[in-house]
Amino acid sequence: MSNAMLYLAAGFVLGPAGWAVVVLNPLTDAPILERVAEVAVLSSLFSVGLNLGQPLSNRDWLLPLLLAFVSVTRTVALIAVVGVLLLGLPPGAAILLGAILALTDPVVATAVQVESSGDRDRLRFSLTGEGGLNDGAAFPFVMLGLGLLGSARAGYGGWHWLAVDVV
Repeated sequence: MSNAMLYLAAGFVLGPAGWAVVVLNPLTDAPILERVAEVAVLSSLFSVGLNLGQPLSNRDWLLPLLLAFVSVTRTVALIAVVGVLLLGLPPGAAILLGAILALTDPVVATAVQVESSGDRDRLRFSLTGEGGLNDGAAFPFVMLGLGLLGSARAGYGGWHWLAVDVV
């Protein structure tokens, strides 16, 4: 049983379907939910990072970087094209759908991830690194999709999105 499964169970029990200890409205409580999500992602990435014992100068980082950034970008683009052309979605919704579907599930890959910082298996390192990096690779696309839908600030000509969310 993974940590994510325990968190899901705790959320169910404490949420409106369970004991209703925590009841948040996604529209009015969005800032709180955003901060909780940021803390969850940061703690997850921090714990993954602790197990990756390679310095950034090591060539073993090339494959996880390619898997995360190139693969996520291509997958988002392909899904967005399908969303616009076949599903009739507006570009913002299609890009957002692509960003959501492009991510791999690190919980599924737990069995093949790096087990400790001393683990030198290249495949395990690559999959663990990609699992940690893909959320960061998809973030600019999520913000672009939200910006095109009018739910996030993209700035004139997309400058805010490019300068803040991408860089």
